[in-house]
Amino acid sequence: MGMPVRIDDILYRQARAQAKAEHRSIAGQIEFWAMIGRAALDNPDMPIDFVRDLLVARAEDKSQVTTFIPEGKRS
Repeated sequence: MGMPVRIDDILYRQARAQAKAEHRSIAGQIEFWAMIGRAALDNPDMPIDFVRDLLVARAEDKSQVTTFIPEGKRS
């Protein structure tokens, strides 16, 4: 369910620019930032870039995933 929320004009413009670059809606971009922030606060020992990359990886289409095969197990 969507809820209207008031945000600062500068934050809105930043979200709009980032959303365009990352092919998201503005609301989707703000939700993404919120998820990163929440995950970062829950895991303060992890670098923010790692948290972001992990969330992006979890959202990727699983049909595009290549199975990892350790070097010693390859045929």
